[in-house]
Amino acid sequence: MKHWPLKVFCLSFLLAAIFSALTSFCSDMNVIILLVIMILVIFVGILFDMIGVAALTSKEASFHAMSSKKISGAKEAISLLKNGNVVSSVCNDVIGDICGIVSGSLGAVLTTYITLKLKANAIWVTVLVTSLISALTVGGKAIGKQIAMKKSDNLVFFAGKIKHILHMK
Repeated sequence: MKHWPLKVFCLSFLLAAIFSALTSFCSDMNVIILLVIMILVIFVGILFDMIGVAALTSKEASFHAMSSKKISGAKEAISLLKNGNVVSSVCNDVIGDICGIVSGSLGAVLTTYITLKLKANAIWVTVLVTSLISALTVGGKAIGKQIAMKKSDNLVFFAGKIKHILHMK
């Protein structure tokens, strides 16, 4: 854990650079496609936030029984739970925050596009787009946290299965 802040810094920098580069390609897209991508990025942030919460609230016991029955993803789910603080940090703080920043960048591109193409008032478009992003992000995360606390085992098992499929340690 000694090098954890440096690892988080590097991971955040790398992911932000990738997503920011992808965002720059969105400036020439259709407004509907851009809006869909922005909502998808917000949804990814919400999903990872849910997984981060679930990793802290789920219990290992049910996964040990699954693991003994050789159910794929159970061993990986146990690994996620044993490292719940790191999983939560990466999911909530790194990926979740980067999705928030990227959705804001996409919102800026969307605002510019709408303002220029539709000759709309920039102030009102900015207020509308930022309000939409904020409402979807904050409201989605609030709903997601409630679901994550109630369905934590299911979410951790889902993440464990994905981890198993991707052959991640």
